[in-house]
Amino acid sequence: MSEKITGDPLGESQVLVAIQNTLADKPGVLAGARALSHFGEHALGWIGTAAAGYAVAYLQGKPEDSPERIGWLTVGASAFTAHAASVVLKRIVRRPRPHHPDIRIGVGTPSKLSFPSSHATSSTAALVAMANMWGNPAPLVGIPTMATSRLVLGVHYPTDVALGSVIGATTAMAAKSTVGRVVRGRRRTKKKKK
Repeated sequence: MSEKITGDPLGESQVLVAIQNTLADKPGVLAGARALSHFGEHALGWIGTAAAGYAVAYLQGKPEDSPERIGWLTVGASAFTAHAASVVLKRIVRRPRPHHPDIRIGVGTPSKLSFPSSHATSSTAALVAMANMWGNPAPLVGIPTMATSRLVLGVHYPTDVALGSVIGATTAMAAKSTVGRVVRGRRRTKKKKK
């Protein structure tokens, strides 16, 4: 694998082959990676999780500006916004997905564009928002899990998932400072009208 291929200026194809040779044949790894792929597609799993969490808080009678409702709204907004940003960046950068013959592609993808990984971007955004909401870093374990799944499946280069995660974390931090302010401002406006 010494040839240079388009879209791989850093020689990341060798890294993908090494990751696949190390992990892909272990029991359950490909099935788990595919399940994560389906969950993260278009950020729908994260948006659905946020909607379910918000609905539970609503049904429990939590006020609109409660930490629970704002937290779940932030999770959904983070995942959605990060996914949208990654789609725009893909269309600007136009980096092709890994395509060296030694790389095994383990799942279908909605586009042929690789940078950044939308799965890594939206997953990181959602998981950082959850960690912020709960004041607990445990959800952050999911970030390298999703990122590694994209590499095991052969659909992204390491820089796609690394920078996607940076974009996702940045989005979640921006959403944390924005969503609560918007909800509280809206609630104050409603109270003034009464």
